[in-house]
Amino acid sequence: MADEIKGFIFDLDGVITDTAEYHYKSWQKLADEEDLFFNREVNEQLRGVSRMESLEIILDGKEVPEEQKKEWTDRKNSYYQDYLEEITKDDILDDMEEKLMKLKKDGYKLAVGSSSRNAKKVLKHLQITDIFDTIADGHSVENAKPAPDLFLYAANNLGLKPEECVVLEDAESGVEAALAAKMKAVGVGPESRVGKAHLVYANVGDIDFDEILKKL
Repeated sequence: MADEIKGFIFDLDGVITDTAEYHYKSWQKLADEEDLFFNREVNEQLRGVSRMESLEIILDGKEVPEEQKKEWTDRKNSYYQDYLEEITKDDILDDMEEKLMKLKKDGYKLAVGSSSRNAKKVLKHLQITDIFDTIADGHSVENAKPAPDLFLYAANNLGLKPEECVVLEDAESGVEAALAAKMKAVGVGPESRVGKAHLVYANVGDIDFDEILKKL
């Protein structure tokens, strides 16, 4: 039997809530203003990727001065911050809050492991900050996913070994980060994106923690 599972680390966007549309609208607004090519197909490539890396994907090799990139990512974030004000408790996906509460009641340690620098703000709007024992976000570590740093930081704060943690992720880079951290990975989404995970669920509503605890 592998190490006993003692904690769960949740990606935020796409697992607990879905702010993807807000990201899309923010990037689209910037792209329209700066005459950059952007559409939903390009947006899909930004899943789980940091803000500056996202801009690099959008630029697709186009040379832009560093100060300009900084101004653009700051402006995109400003638009995103405005959209975030619209988030409420109703934006928690499916029955995820009930699932989190049950895990907490059963004695598991819970963390958020999100590349977003806005994770704490989103959790505050969702009114579930106090469910988590620690929050690892874009401010916590230097190397973003697929590096394992964010999840290792979360596990360390939980006082757990990597092998005792399960990561729930909807992005390919996040699944890779979990595997690199030597954690058990649960993918949420299509096989084509999260198929490298130990266990895959098509959507949040399908996640079965009893099955996860039995199989991993």
